Amino acid sequence: MKTAVYRKEHFNAAHRLFVPEWSEEDNDALFGKCNNPNFHGHNYEVILKVTGETNPITGYVIDMKFLSDLVQEHVIKKFDHKNLNLDTEEFKNLNPTAENIAMVIWTKLRDKIDKKYDLKVILYETERNFVEYPAD
Repeated sequence: MKTAVYRKEHFNAAHRLFVPEWSEEDNDALFGKCNNPNFHGHNYEVILKVTGETNPITGYVIDMKFLSDLVQEHVIKKFDHKNLNLDTEEFKNLNPTAENIAMVIWTKLRDKIDKKYDLKVILYETERNFVEYPAD
């Protein structure tokens, strides 16, 4: 039987949602306040869900300290207190929606976690808006 373990971290970041090729009116119609040219910010909660077999010797699925260190190094240091549009390479040409942020985080971490584990990233942009990548 497999067990899922979760590690939650947080970061704060600003962003603007817009499609550069679209008119300001079209961007406003779709993204509304999130298209503010002066940006806006969120207190993001990122949750890693790692699923695998429990090791009979250690009792762990995976070391939570390892997961915390991984997120700190590859996510928090890169995104915390940054303007995602302006300060990060990942979003220079990618709209920093919650969906895309979760996908980028998953991509950054997937090859650093043994393939024997399933990995999902759950990202809360607000208390009521969150995404899961990859979805079932």
